[in-house]
Amino acid sequence: MSPLSPAEVQIEPKVRSSLQERGELEALRFKWIESEKAGYDLGEMAVRQWIGRYWQRFIRQKWLEHLYGETCWVEFDPRAFGILRRSHLLESPLTETILEHFRWGEENLHIIQWAMDAGQPMDEIRVILTTLDVNSSRVPCQFDPARPRYRTAAG
Repeated sequence: MSPLSPAEVQIEPKVRSSLQERGELEALRFKWIESEKAGYDLGEMAVRQWIGRYWQRFIRQKWLEHLYGETCWVEFDPRAFGILRRSHLLESPLTETILEHFRWGEENLHIIQWAMDAGQPMDEIRVILTTLDVNSSRVPCQFDPARPRYRTAAG
């Protein structure tokens, strides 16, 4: 990996967080809420349910936080941290539109199809998509629902 440029050093994060740790805590919170509703401990099944329902959305939201420079997630490329603040991408109105598509869970192909249908400038779309690189944000869930490290969802 190449060293950080001067622009990247200026927004070097003070705190780095782990998607796996935060995801596990979110899954345990979900388990607690669902267990309270059911009246008994749903256990590992509830954690697996959270992973199936929410992991991808959770990762997408955290990826956007990483791009905006809000939170540095160690599983994402450190060079992408704050890229929206230090690049000229936000000067293009298309960038926010594309980011909104990503917030909805869409992928590059959906965005390219939308851009073609809407007659958007494809060269600019390609530059934005290449810079954002949504494909690098694919992080599999690695914590084991059968063996949570945390015993409670609080804190």
